[in-house]
Amino acid sequence: MASQTGAIVQQSLNALMGDRTFLPNLQEQARVQAFQSLAAILSTPNKVHKAFLRITLDSGDVVRIPAYRIQHNDTLGPYKGGIRFHESVNEDEVTNLAALMTLKNALHEVPFGGGKGGVVINPRRYSAKELYLICKKYVQYFSDVLGPDKDIPAPDMGTGEREMDWMMAEYKSIHPGQPYLGSFTGKSVVSGGSLGRREATGKGVYFTFRYMLHDYLKTQGSRLAGSGNPFARTALAHADRPLSIAVQGFGNVGSVAALEAYNCPHLANKVVAVSDRNVTLYNPDGLRIPVLIEYAAHNRGDLPTGEDALAELGLKAQILGREDVLYLDAEVLILAALEDQIRKDNVGRVKANIIVEGANAPVTGEADEALAARGAIVIPDILANAGGVIVSYFEWLQGRETQFYSEDEVHKLLFAKMETTLSGILPAYFGDVAPLRRNCYNHAVMKLSTVLYRLGKLY
Repeated sequence: MASQTGAIVQQSLNALMGDRTFLPNLQEQARVQAFQSLAAILSTPNKVHKAFLRITLDSGDVVRIPAYRIQHNDTLGPYKGGIRFHESVNEDEVTNLAALMTLKNALHEVPFGGGKGGVVINPRRYSAKELYLICKKYVQYFSDVLGPDKDIPAPDMGTGEREMDWMMAEYKSIHPGQPYLGSFTGKSVVSGGSLGRREATGKGVYFTFRYMLHDYLKTQGSRLAGSGNPFARTALAHADRPLSIAVQGFGNVGSVAALEAYNCPHLANKVVAVSDRNVTLYNPDGLRIPVLIEYAAHNRGDLPTGEDALAELGLKAQILGREDVLYLDAEVLILAALEDQIRKDNVGRVKANIIVEGANAPVTGEADEALAARGAIVIPDILANAGGVIVSYFEWLQGRETQFYSEDEVHKLLFAKMETTLSGILPAYFGDVAPLRRNCYNHAVMKLSTVLYRLGKLY
């Protein structure tokens, strides 16, 4: 487990160790041993699977591509987690992401464990046929450890419903006559996927922000006004008024979150900046997000990078460097790109006082502490970007029952699930001085610890 995740888990275990109302039957040396067991279990994966996928390229060359499937913990149910296609994939990264999935599912009461997969490629450099072969080989190499009741992959960075359809088809071929609809989630609707799955993560990212700044404060604002909590002061200063929002990343998560902010009927937001791998577009008066989404859909997901393209779209925006989105004069920053975007060396330049982690681990531990010290709110990945796995759970259920929900039903179920989590987390957050991330980890670790104890796994 990466040092940041491991350190926060250990902090949670230390707090629970000292709370004698938690697992009160464990006393003295038995308590010490049980918590040492918890630390060992949560800090290491159950299984690490690695393979080199042998692929024949269109050129006729044969290559071997590193691929991983890490199964962190299945205490709460089958392993669950996406498959990432990216050139930066490595074992440590995938292991950390698998651990985050364990904690995320525990926090949101989703009956899955944590897993993650990765393939070390830049998918833009491969043809559709080559990607198809990579997907088939991935399932062939890991077929023994995957399955609807074992380990259920989903899309992640660089993959989508097309890749999940290909992988499910290969799983079906390898396991004829066995249930297969639940073997992968994030599939296309025609292949048994759920309506609303593609948009789920982005919608959930925006919902967590909106719920805190609108729904929760509408009923709790007067109580929080006199609390003296620095995070409550920040939230109340931004509550129920138009906010300027910048979004880093314009893929499935960032573009959907930006569109949700643009269309929000509760808060008259202005999305003043968006960025992708090439460029940041900035307009302090707000950007027309639907136009940019339409453009990206016809240009391999890329935003316009030149004045001529903007003029053709009828858009006004400053064209800035791709990292400039982090430092603009915006009140809210949604991070939906890669890890480690806000760090010790650049956190002082970040002006936003509300940061929402749409990506996994975009804020480092040192930066998180610096932001908390100035009263900034960081809505962490474990809380904000769980929409995908929650709707994946709904897809898995629909595949088992072969009864499917409407898109509206899916979104209502998603928001109800996230509201339940938020209503349990926010009172502790606004009643404490600890960052929201720590509160979320405390809840997740408490859930996992209780179940592991009940199952007799700590002896």
